[in-house]
Amino acid sequence: MSEHTHADGIYPFPAAMQTRTIETNGTSIHVRVGGHGPAVVLLHGFGTTGDMWGHLTSALIKDHTVVVPDLRGLGLSSKPDGGYDKKNQAADVVGVLDALGVRTFDLVTHDIGIMVGFAVAAIHRERVSRWVAIDAPLPGVGPWDQIKQDPTMWHFGFGGQDMERLVAGRERIYLDRFWNDLSRVPKRFDEAKRQHYAALYAQPGAMRASFAQFLAFSQDAVDNRALLAQGKLQMPVLAFGGEATFGPMIGEVIRCVAENVEDGIIPDCGHWITEEQTAATTKFVVDFLHRRS
Repeated sequence: MSEHTHADGIYPFPAAMQTRTIETNGTSIHVRVGGHGPAVVLLHGFGTTGDMWGHLTSALIKDHTVVVPDLRGLGLSSKPDGGYDKKNQAADVVGVLDALGVRTFDLVTHDIGIMVGFAVAAIHRERVSRWVAIDAPLPGVGPWDQIKQDPTMWHFGFGGQDMERLVAGRERIYLDRFWNDLSRVPKRFDEAKRQHYAALYAQPGAMRASFAQFLAFSQDAVDNRALLAQGKLQMPVLAFGGEATFGPMIGEVIRCVAENVEDGIIPDCGHWITEEQTAATTKFVVDFLHRRS
């Protein structure tokens, strides 16, 4: 099966990938790891899990060590009550890499993963060789104030016990809003994938953790401004997104935090880049990671 071929359901990871649970920073992180060569870490966002990276892993594993965690509270990682600010989640990621003996690495990040990835790159600048930032803003950076005031971003402040009760048993309804509204063509996020992710987000504590990812944005904005005060990132960065979502602004956002930025847009694509335009996304990332300056 080609890594560029769309398939209903979750694209399988290569057989060489192994799964581990790593205890770090007061939580348990589910991680897939496999391959040989320079390390690359793939960070997902809200609405998916590390499962989104099957295609890209298949393209990279030939000459990379690929590390695919589920973020704190999501997927098969544990769901603690707190710690969802992105600076703390960066410590989760670095703890996983330390446990695996990985010193330097590339980052490929999507959605919430961008926010965690920026914290990793800003705190551990000597360890991150390249960063790929895909289709999401950064709290407190660039046009953030306008983005958070957009009425379509109401979910940024959605959380708490009453909201958890409202969504309990209706996780699929809540998630469909994101999969539909943030897609260029919603059917590309097919029914089998929706069922898969809805089941993961219906696990006890998963929606509470999801809300917490967004409710931490105020603290993330404070942390990001403090990290940026230490100077812009110097490693090469590729910033791109879907034509129908953040693609037109992603370069503007990332240039606020990094000096060496290459940007782009995936045509006929929304937010769910690995589902909507698999081949274009895979080529963009693989070509960038293989291009060493």
